[in-house]
Amino acid sequence: MGKTFKELLQQDVKNAFLNPAEFGETHMVNGTEMTIIIDSNEQIEREKRGAQQTDGVYMNQKLIYVDAVDFGPLPAQGSLFTLDRRKYRVADAISEGGVYSITVEANRS
Repeated sequence: MGKTFKELLQQDVKNAFLNPAEFGETHMVNGTEMTIIIDSNEQIEREKRGAQQTDGVYMNQKLIYVDAVDFGPLPAQGSLFTLDRRKYRVADAISEGGVYSITVEANRS
């Protein structure tokens, strides 16, 4: 019997999209090493549309893609998120066919 569509999607997530030989990079996420993608290009476009800066303090945002199975439950907006030992808050999190798209942010000076 062949694989289900969901199984094929999960296979594509691991073997293509989040593959370290393709786009994926290994990072520490909430204390666990996992393969993710940090999408700088999309984040730059988002920042252009809504730049926030006041008195030398700016909002540092990152857009991250991670395997839903590896990550666990979708994080809630406002929850804490640690990326490579830096602390952020989840600004937005969306489940996209086996991959989470998570925007995190932190005030930086």
